[in-house]
Amino acid sequence: MERELIVSVIIPVYNAESTIHIALKSLIEQSYTKIEVVIIDDCSTDQSWTVIQKYIPILENKGMSTKVISHNKNGGVASARNTGLENATGEFIYYVDADDYLEINAIELLINEAVSKDADIVGCNWFLTFGKNERRMNQPSFASSKEAIQKMLNGSMRWNLWLFIVRRSLYVNEQIQFTPGMNMGEDMMVMVKLFTKATRVIYLDKALYHYGQSNNQSLTKIYSDSHIREVTLNVGEIERYLFNSRFSDPEEFNLNFLKLNIKLPLLISDQEEQYKLWLNWFPESNGKVMTNKALPFRTRFLQWLAVKKQFWAIKLYYRVVIGFIYGRVYK
Repeated sequence: MERELIVSVIIPVYNAESTIHIALKSLIEQSYTKIEVVIIDDCSTDQSWTVIQKYIPILENKGMSTKVISHNKNGGVASARNTGLENATGEFIYYVDADDYLEINAIELLINEAVSKDADIVGCNWFLTFGKNERRMNQPSFASSKEAIQKMLNGSMRWNLWLFIVRRSLYVNEQIQFTPGMNMGEDMMVMVKLFTKATRVIYLDKALYHYGQSNNQSLTKIYSDSHIREVTLNVGEIERYLFNSRFSDPEEFNLNFLKLNIKLPLLISDQEEQYKLWLNWFPESNGKVMTNKALPFRTRFLQWLAVKKQFWAIKLYYRVVIGFIYGRVYK
């Protein structure tokens, strides 16, 4: 490319003293060095700041610029990401979590693809990492914004921020931000908005990001009342945004599929109260459990068991699939 564009890599940090070095070492090793590292310390109470300061000169010696912003009050990941966006100056935005890492050529491949194809968004694949073991996870291909949104809603495609490099002007010109305080489902809401406004999007069939899970218990999600409220509000924002979007027929975006996928983690548990919560959260979607053919039959069957209140079978599924398979394979 004629001029190497700057990529702003945003890293929200909260009490990550034991893991932040993983992400920062990964950036130091990048083959592409036109990187602006924007770190937001969201009022950590541990030694995160000390660890970050250790790596700043190393990053700068690699030719990268750095910005470290400290919040005076903990605002959550949504506010931290907004602060990152406000302080980023690169042509493209990329997010890294404080306990994950990148392939050595990740940024180079993503930015080259974005520039060569004049894309607003480039998506990639990833690795699910459990200790010393990991598994490559593939996103489905997509050729348009509409296709990408449909696949995110039906659950065949993930919306994690670290799966996409995005042109910064898309955030700025369309005034797309995270909702402060809405820290669950905030990435889903923002990525749907970005795809809604993007002109050209590209799928890169390479696994570039390593997403760490410490053990099989990490797969079990316990949602508090505040978590459910935040996710519900973000789903409502998606629905409003799509129905006011440029797409001619927003009815073809099946929000019931999204609602089923959002609450699916409640069934990855051996706790009956979680199953009951599943039944009562977005109840209007329960009748659609067998209709989303984009999901594996076993997933749809698990949801069908929940509708039929066959909680014993769900508990058995959890103990066999999560407790045994994940507990042994990804140990």
